[in-house]
Amino acid sequence: MVDEIAEGIYRMEIPIPNSPLKATNSYIIKGEERNLLIDTGQNRSESLEAIQSGLTALSIDMAKTDIFLTHLHADHSGLVPSLKTETSLLYATAPDAEIINKLLTAESPMEYLYKAACRNGFSQEEAMKAIRRHPANDRGSRDPLAFSYITEGSIFTIGDYQLTCIATPGHTKGHICLYEANRRILFAGDHILGDISPNITCWDDGNPLEDFLTSLKKIAKISVELVLPGHRRVFTDCRGRIDELQDHHQRRAAEAFDILAEGPLTGYQVAARMTWDMVYRSWEEVAPAQKFFATGEALSHLRYLENQSRIQHRLERERYIYFR
Repeated sequence: MVDEIAEGIYRMEIPIPNSPLKATNSYIIKGEERNLLIDTGQNRSESLEAIQSGLTALSIDMAKTDIFLTHLHADHSGLVPSLKTETSLLYATAPDAEIINKLLTAESPMEYLYKAACRNGFSQEEAMKAIRRHPANDRGSRDPLAFSYITEGSIFTIGDYQLTCIATPGHTKGHICLYEANRRILFAGDHILGDISPNITCWDDGNPLEDFLTSLKKIAKISVELVLPGHRRVFTDCRGRIDELQDHHQRRAAEAFDILAEGPLTGYQVAARMTWDMVYRSWEEVAPAQKFFATGEALSHLRYLENQSRIQHRLERERYIYFR
């Protein structure tokens, strides 16, 4: 399905098979000489067919189209190798571009996540099941992509639109948004979503939740009348949604802290005790892939609390244990 959002700006809903996200929003900005495609969708045949159909309906020539990635995740970048041409420029931030190419060229791109899952409480069997269903699991053993790096303040002029890059780390280390100041339009990627909370996970170093909350404060300072998110509906109340997301994560951090009153627990065990908006009746019924994303989310809140010196962790029998 193709929707015209504003003059020369179109949204294509690219399906994500077997995912609760349902679809990725891919945007096209049509210009006189060059077009800009913002995010692509996952590397699945259904997704490729949908985006090719949308591009055809819009009479888009990919030889005259550049590709902008808001972030590295497979549901936003997976179709780049299939869509790019020799004349397409590929734009991404350096941190995310480097990870995309690492995943593309590695023989076992998901091995580090498998090991991280085991260190944080997954059994080997359940960790393997989760990784096999991971959206990025099909990458590996491919050629790297030639990216043009973008940073805070980079500007794109497409037709009548002048778009400025705003760095918004959190959902990924290199997540970036595009802002059109004259019309107050924000291409938000997965930084701000209207119906769901962006997944903030922590499987390695850093403090992604703190980064995310800081990025929300940055966006709250600018005037936004229309948010074009990476998933679900387009919406207008940007500051109201920012307030909701900030409150959501403070409540989640408080919940994780309270759970640790039971005693030392792994990230997996904390996630099992947290409340989730899922159709399952118990943690045991949750699919391994969903447990993986839930545990990553729990770990981001634990890291946030640890950086506030409210909790600690230790390595015990090759597993990380969190305690108050």
